[in-house]
Amino acid sequence: MTDVADPVRASDAPTRAQHVADMAEYLADGEDRAHRIGNKGPVRYGPDGKLHPDIADAYWQHGFYIFEGVVDADEIDELRTDVAEVIERAPVHKGAALDKAGRPAFGRDFAVEPYTHVKPLSDPWGGTDALAGRHQVQMDQPTPDADAPPNVVFLIFGMCQSMPSALRLYGHPDLMSIAESINGGDFVPYNDAIFVKEPGLGGSVAWHQDGVTHWDNPNWDMGIHGFNFQVQLYETTAANALWVVPGTHKVGRIDLREKVARNDGSVMLPDAIPLLCQPGDVTVVNRHMVHGSYANTSTGPRISITFGFHRRSSVVGVAGQLRVSARDATIVYDEARVFKRSSVIAVAIDARAQHRPDELRYTYAPFVGLEDEFRFKDETFDRVIRDYNLNDLAI
Repeated sequence: MTDVADPVRASDAPTRAQHVADMAEYLADGEDRAHRIGNKGPVRYGPDGKLHPDIADAYWQHGFYIFEGVVDADEIDELRTDVAEVIERAPVHKGAALDKAGRPAFGRDFAVEPYTHVKPLSDPWGGTDALAGRHQVQMDQPTPDADAPPNVVFLIFGMCQSMPSALRLYGHPDLMSIAESINGGDFVPYNDAIFVKEPGLGGSVAWHQDGVTHWDNPNWDMGIHGFNFQVQLYETTAANALWVVPGTHKVGRIDLREKVARNDGSVMLPDAIPLLCQPGDVTVVNRHMVHGSYANTSTGPRISITFGFHRRSSVVGVAGQLRVSARDATIVYDEARVFKRSSVIAVAIDARAQHRPDELRYTYAPFVGLEDEFRFKDETFDRVIRDYNLNDLAI
């Protein structure tokens, strides 16, 4: 990654303890703003089976919603166990063949490297040309404590291949129903990543808007770049949460350098709020909205299982411009690729049904009549799930 021209830079780095003190008033103000907006509650549906109009209206008004208690405690325990194992088996550093216990690291046979490591409390993307240069400004990068490791796991990709519990989560009937209500019954997937922000170590994600492909589309609207879910495995606080700037999903592409400059060069944006959650809560965030997170200098962990969905019309026949990897540079997302990536949903739904036979099973419209071809078993795992993220649909 290389720096773009004249990125807005953080000033002299504070220590971790200084960062905690410097952020205290801002975090308290952000919590107050978040509580005043609210915009949270349990999943509710209207008479037509779609997301209740009150919730849908609130999502489109603010650009986010927090669904409370979607994932039950048993499933959270399963997810925590699987995530902990995958983190424990990570390469000791980028490119290493072994984990910290000297065993072969997990995922060495995956086509897509599942781990991203960063320096503790760093901002890996801000002010660089990574990910289409959408992270225009750099967040403050506190100095970690002297006993901090040289690098930490920051992202884990390929969750459906890596963790049985995550594959089942991907077919959660409420999450599928929410995706249908927002993007239509023929919705398609984007990608997935697990954000790991360890206490006192987790890196930041610079302020950005996700979408890059359709800003100049003559049919642009608030939903053209889709949305992301985040399933929270632990309590999220103002100190470790994802922060959003409500309403910014409505106004098109925003010059974040100018926004920070107008804030006296500070990345503590005064109109942002933290998404405060309990374990099992799920946030839905519009991909146009300005959002980011600060270095986790707090004592609480955040692990957020993140996966997104698009409208089919936003993807089919489109050359995605969000280059997650060089392999995507000239690819047009044709029907075959969209079908192949979407088939992960069909297998996930069946995996969940086998694990939770008493739960109402979601019906995914594009695969009605094809259920027997996408039952969860060894053959479909190898055919559909293995290295599925080679076919992500990044716009």
